[in-house]
Amino acid sequence: MPEDSTPILVSCGEVTDVTTPVERGRSPFDLTAQAGRLALADAGGSGIAQAIDTMAMLRLFADTSHRFATKLGSSTNPPRSVADRLGLRPARNIYTWNGGNMPQYLVNLFAEAIARGEIRAVLIAGGEALRTQHGVERAGLAVSWHEDPGGTPELIGDPRRGWNEEEDRHNLRAAISFYPLFENAIRGARGRSVAQHMQAMGTLFARFAAVAAKNPLATRREGYTAERLATVDADNRWVGFPYPRLMNSNAFIDQAAAFVMTSVGTARSLGIPEANWVFVHGCADANDHWYVSERIDFHSSPAIRRAIRLALDMAGRGLDDMRFMDLYSCFPSAVEIGCQELGLAEDDPRGLTITGGLPYFGGPGNNYVTHSICHMMRRLRARPGSFGLVTANGNYVTKHSFGIYSTTPTAGPWRRQDPNELQAELDRLPKAPHTETPSGAARIETYTIMHGKGGPEYAIVFGRLDATGERFIANVPADRAVLEDLQAHEGIGRPGTADQRDGRNRFVPQ
Repeated sequence: MPEDSTPILVSCGEVTDVTTPVERGRSPFDLTAQAGRLALADAGGSGIAQAIDTMAMLRLFADTSHRFATKLGSSTNPPRSVADRLGLRPARNIYTWNGGNMPQYLVNLFAEAIARGEIRAVLIAGGEALRTQHGVERAGLAVSWHEDPGGTPELIGDPRRGWNEEEDRHNLRAAISFYPLFENAIRGARGRSVAQHMQAMGTLFARFAAVAAKNPLATRREGYTAERLATVDADNRWVGFPYPRLMNSNAFIDQAAAFVMTSVGTARSLGIPEANWVFVHGCADANDHWYVSERIDFHSSPAIRRAIRLALDMAGRGLDDMRFMDLYSCFPSAVEIGCQELGLAEDDPRGLTITGGLPYFGGPGNNYVTHSICHMMRRLRARPGSFGLVTANGNYVTKHSFGIYSTTPTAGPWRRQDPNELQAELDRLPKAPHTETPSGAARIETYTIMHGKGGPEYAIVFGRLDATGERFIANVPADRAVLEDLQAHEGIGRPGTADQRDGRNRFVPQ
């Protein structure tokens, strides 16, 4: 029998809205509250709302990136706006910093707090209404989402931005630019041509699309084939080479999810059925080197490799014991690196997603993994005794969190290794030699060509100087013929010349 202090997940709720006209669309706070109501109802028993002393909300994309900033206004205290709608009176209202890792990070954090008796129950929730926001703003409708419920939320997470000044100077600050760089590096490491790799990416993500096609909560249920995903046309245009639109996370959706965590003792006292309980058997959090330009290469993740081992050891399980898995899937490279470091085949017959993934299920900002966890809870309840793995990724294969779940009770007091111990080891790993002032003969290490609706606009290159082996970041001259040539012919290892112009590094390929 598990100890009373053991942390458990007891209820969940999700909302996906693809049909409501934008003029009647709901704010992210309304959507998140709806998911919260479903989660409270799912608990069963009585008094769960009164037991919740902590409300935690995932940071909205509108508060994360200028690309998603809204003219409609927002809440001065988002978690309290949701709590008020649910009639909750928590002592703590928490709002996270950004990161797709944050839902699983919160599970790991609050599991410790519950085990230590610091909190009684927590509602973890988040939502995005970017479909409605985008539609309202395009139509020029008079809609306001501003509200001031009072108070100031407590902030949790890492406030650092994910790029440094040099990366910023070279237009490298967004996920749609970073992940294509990883992808071409992976392609180069695997010795594939562009055509071969496009087919491989299409095959990988067609499996995700097939899961989404059967998921009533998914936003794209077309069940795209590998050929469709890899075919570039007007409806599937290039974004950041080698990714066409349908291989990118789909952020412009209306989705919300929520779940409740508490202790075994509290769940028993509230009469929450044991059939609802899901235990956290293993967990881990770890960061790779924070800035991408510092990493030893662009196709591996030491943090994933070491953190998953820590989580599995804590659970006393192996990957073969996982009946269900949901790997973070904002772009193909995130899945490919994840599989490589976990030791999973990309065609593992168990499947790599239970939702359909961020491009097809939906990519609701920092909140996607809340949906992963809710889906996992339902799968495990339906298959008592089975185990499931959730992986989470923040920034640019930077911040990682893992959770291993089961309805099988954990044994003994719940405790985890201090994550700072692993992080200290990772921080000591070597970094690539780097120069901010490259000059002379060089070769491309990885690259991407960024496209607008009219075609290629600029290119970002990581290169190595022939003379010293130092890495540098640069842009390619914004000449359409040069950009088209770089995309048409192999770029990995391509020679050229590096120099500086107007405060930026420039690489001119041969």
